[in-house]
Amino acid sequence: MPPGALTHERDVREVYAAHAAELYGFAARSLGDPGLAEEAVQETFLRAWRAGERFDPEIGSLRTWLFAILRNVVVDLARARAARPRLAEGEGEPVVEPFDEALLAWQIEEAMRRIGEQHRRVLVETYYRGRPYGEVAEELGIPEGTVKSRVYYGLRALRVVLEEMGYED
Repeated sequence: MPPGALTHERDVREVYAAHAAELYGFAARSLGDPGLAEEAVQETFLRAWRAGERFDPEIGSLRTWLFAILRNVVVDLARARAARPRLAEGEGEPVVEPFDEALLAWQIEEAMRRIGEQHRRVLVETYYRGRPYGEVAEELGIPEGTVKSRVYYGLRALRVVLEEMGYED
């Protein structure tokens, strides 16, 4: 497959048919969640399509390139899942006492005030309002990658502030 081969929808479909099952298997084993694994595979092909002109068969095979993208997607999804409260076995709500819940809400609200406005804005839109990165990027007039970067660094800053406030997870 020549460089730039994944720039056409037809090519992406052919590559998907050839590699999606194997990628899904890896993602399912890595994430332990079939739904999240499907999301990982979809995100992998979306990223591959967007970066299709950068694929170079002289550097490595298409399969290797797709697995490299998938590995990054799996890491991103695992980090996002780790940042959310864990659920108790068989329950649909996080196990938190009312007082602890109020204290945690206050700590997070205070920590959010202490991080930069750009980071706070993307965290509110993506995490609290559950909006997709692309939609937030369009609204803010910035690239989607910038939104993702701000989410990542915003979460890091939030963690530092929470630790400074004495919060322990």
